[in-house]
Amino acid sequence: MGVHMGSRGTKAGAIVVSAVMGSLALSGCGGDDTSKDTGGGDGAREKGTAQVRAAYDRTAEAESARMTVRTEVSAKGEAITSDGKGVVDLAGGDSVMTVTAQDQRIEQRVVDQVLYQKAPGQEGPGGKPWIGIDLKKAAEQQGMGDQQFGDPARTAAYAKAITDKDVTEVGSEKIDGVGTTHYRVSVDVAELPGGDRMREQIGPTLPMEIWLDGEGRLRRQQFEMTVKAPASASAKPDEGAAPQQLKMSTVLEFSDFGAEVNAEAPPAGQVADMTDTALRSGGQRG
Repeated sequence: MGVHMGSRGTKAGAIVVSAVMGSLALSGCGGDDTSKDTGGGDGAREKGTAQVRAAYDRTAEAESARMTVRTEVSAKGEAITSDGKGVVDLAGGDSVMTVTAQDQRIEQRVVDQVLYQKAPGQEGPGGKPWIGIDLKKAAEQQGMGDQQFGDPARTAAYAKAITDKDVTEVGSEKIDGVGTTHYRVSVDVAELPGGDRMREQIGPTLPMEIWLDGEGRLRRQQFEMTVKAPASASAKPDEGAAPQQLKMSTVLEFSDFGAEVNAEAPPAGQVADMTDTALRSGGQRG
């Protein structure tokens, strides 16, 4: 399948896909308080761990929020930055955003676990104005099972990956005038859905920093990772090519909880399915 979008638009779209998939997959960093503690620690540390584990559920109780996301991706000496803002359904995962990347403004929607993007002056195969990427299919092909992005029932898996020794309270800070508590968290990747595959790609642990407001809701979440991908299939075995690497830094911020979300899928006839193309380019990028 040929990609008719310009290289700038294709790269920008790929970067945003990485940001969305990474952010949604990791947004369940909290869970319910009934998960079993596996590490020791004093009362303050245990309280901090409970707050972090409960963060997603408490945030999801607001049902929706305004969200900003800033992602920086670098590989082979090149870096791309994208900035997005919009509204998100915290329980179901639907969202409506405008993303700016490489001087382009991209209209983006996530509806029923399908990502849709449209960039002015760019077209997908067949001259269609929208491209679509099935996030559920992408997760399955990347070894993350049949988990649903934004599904609160899945958050217990993330809670089990966080123990008392993995949470450190950094201190009190204000974000947009709102008082928050800043935590540094280390997630055991092996305990996450698709953990074996993720461990090969990003290593044994995923460091994150989160800021929780007085109601225990996420106000900011930040993480950095180095993703390793297999060398290109065209490489010869005797070339000894090292795995390709992509570095990604993402910062999400939430505000205006309860904001209205009107996420509708574009007409099917205007959408080119780019799921397989995005997955292939993701495996080759380094």
